[in-house]
Order: sequence, then C-alpha cells, then structure tokens
Amino acid sequence: MDLRKLKTLIDLVSDSNVSELEITEAEGKVRIIKGAAATVQPTPVVPAAPTAAAPGASPAPEPMPAPPVASVGHVVKSPMVGTFYRSASPGAKAFVELGDSIKVGQTVCIIEAMKILNEIDADQAGVVTQILCVNGQAVEYGQPLFVID
Repeated sequence: MDLRKLKTLIDLVSDSNVSELEITEAEGKVRIIKGAAATVQPTPVVPAAPTAAAPGASPAPEPMPAPPVASVGHVVKSPMVGTFYRSASPGAKAFVELGDSIKVGQTVCIIEAMKILNEIDADQAGVVTQILCVNGQAVEYGQPLFVID
C-alpha cells in the first residue's frame, strides 16, 4: 500500500466518527486506530513458514538456489536485510527491466526493512543485464540484486 493511500486513510479516520479501520490487501494489512492521534499499524502478509515434518515423512524440498552472478559487470548489492520489491506498489510498473539503460542515482528497487520502504539507487550507470531477486523475496545484507554492464 503506498504512502499516499495510507495518508488519505488516516485523514478519513481522523475526520470521521470511525474509531478504528482495518483494511486487508494482497500486499498486507493496515489497521488505523483513532486515539489522541491516528496511528498506523502495517502488517505485511508473509507466507506461512514450513512446519517440521513428522517422523518418517519425506523431507521438504530445498529452496531454489540463487541464480549465478555473472563475473562481468557491476553488481548492485543490498545495503540491508529486508524484503525486495521491484515496483512501488503491486501492479505498478517495475523500476527497471532487463536491458534498461539506467543512470547513477536512479531507483532500481525498494527494500522494506522494519516497516520502512527504502529506495535503492543505482551506484553506476549502464544497462541492466541481470535481475537476481524476485518480487517479495527476503534479501540479506550484501546480497547481489542486479548486474549492470
């Protein structure tokens, strides 16, 4: 949910007789409670974690390995632990696609960490030759995100 929509919802609750509002969308759930000041409690929708297998059951499949990073080109790495997003909101156009020419300082993705959306900018100009993460994927500090030639 984008920040403009959240601000509009907060304003609507503040200006009405409604004391609490909860909205669930594909990208998460937002709960706004009216008190001395309206507060927002975003809750990301996280896929259920696999449970431990019962004795004698076959083990769960291993997660897919990360795609190999080409040795040619500049690698844009994650500056933090968080959740990788290719666009500003679900259904929106991705910041960059394969083959796009980008400039230094251009936003290439968002990483959500601790409920804060952090825009990640390209630190080198060039052409995007690899996108190494999928939308909604958890990423680690220093994990390769893109390759730019």
